Amino acid sequence: MTRKTERLDDKPVNLKVLAEYLDLSPATVSLVMNNAPGAKSITLATRDRVLAAAKKLDYRPNTIARSLRTRQTFTIGVIVPEFSEGYFTMVMNGVEQSLMQAGYLHYVVCHQGRTDLIDEYPRMLLKRSVDGFLLVNTSLNEPVNQPVVSISGHRRMPGVTNVVLDHDRSATLALKHLYELGHRRIAFMKGQRHALDSDTRWESIASIARKMGITIFPELCMYLEKNSWSPELGYPIVRDLLKRTQDFTAIFCFNDIAAIGAVRALADAGFSCPKDFSVVGFDDIASAMYQTPSLTTVRQPLHRMGETAAQMLLHRIQFPHEAYPEMVTFEPELMVRESTGAARRLPILRSRMKARATRSGGAAKN
Repeated sequence: MTRKTERLDDKPVNLKVLAEYLDLSPATVSLVMNNAPGAKSITLATRDRVLAAAKKLDYRPNTIARSLRTRQTFTIGVIVPEFSEGYFTMVMNGVEQSLMQAGYLHYVVCHQGRTDLIDEYPRMLLKRSVDGFLLVNTSLNEPVNQPVVSISGHRRMPGVTNVVLDHDRSATLALKHLYELGHRRIAFMKGQRHALDSDTRWESIASIARKMGITIFPELCMYLEKNSWSPELGYPIVRDLLKRTQDFTAIFCFNDIAAIGAVRALADAGFSCPKDFSVVGFDDIASAMYQTPSLTTVRQPLHRMGETAAQMLLHRIQFPHEAYPEMVTFEPELMVRESTGAARRLPILRSRMKARATRSGGAAKN
């Protein structure tokens, strides 16, 4: 046991003690332990030595002193529309990982699409002195003084960095896949009004469909209303669609949760997926590939989007005077699985062909 280690046995390990142990200045150790902007000027070897010693001696920074010194609380306000097992979970896994590594905690509040809560929650979080806001599928009605990063917000506001998906590319991938399988009469699902992705995604679908020569039939359009985050979301509207008409061959769902409900509605009505109807989801949640059938879906890199959003927010907090991007766009990926297949021949098309043949035969006899 070295003399330095012996001296530590009867001392609490604070910043000064750790600095003495390393023969470094307290300022140097502080920069490394707080991951402060000036830490980049310290050699990597020294930074590694500081972190190794802190772990060995179980040094824990005094967060209160750190907050007083930096005038930061090292907390983030996260505002979300819901706590779901799919989209929210995957995004928050990325967010939490980045915040934890940087020594930040976060408050998470859920507004359920209520405008009063969307207005009130930022005020409540500001009273708790959060250093910044991370929004998930949420848009603020009023600007705030702290840095803001929004995931899937799609609304340009001063002081806000938007992390979004390329929805034109998403629509192209899904519709091209269905088109190449022979699908021409496709049922579409539009998201709830409070879902900020809903209008943007719908506009992309309509635009890409026109370019590809795919007609969007109003009678085949479904609109989500319920604020449900279980497969019940997609079940009743597909059940009701089947009661009205079966003159379609595929369904492009708003998200994977709704797609799972859609597949169940088809099965309960006596149909098979994809033999009778193909189904495409959106998001690629963790359970999508384990459904029966496994779900063809447009993958959003949700974990990476959450991770990137958190890292960008922390950078803006640490470097408040640096320029920042207004928009960061991620590319989707089509995951082709068992829920899509070749389009079946529609009964209406067969009846039209039969009627056309009958008329032609009658004309020939005359």
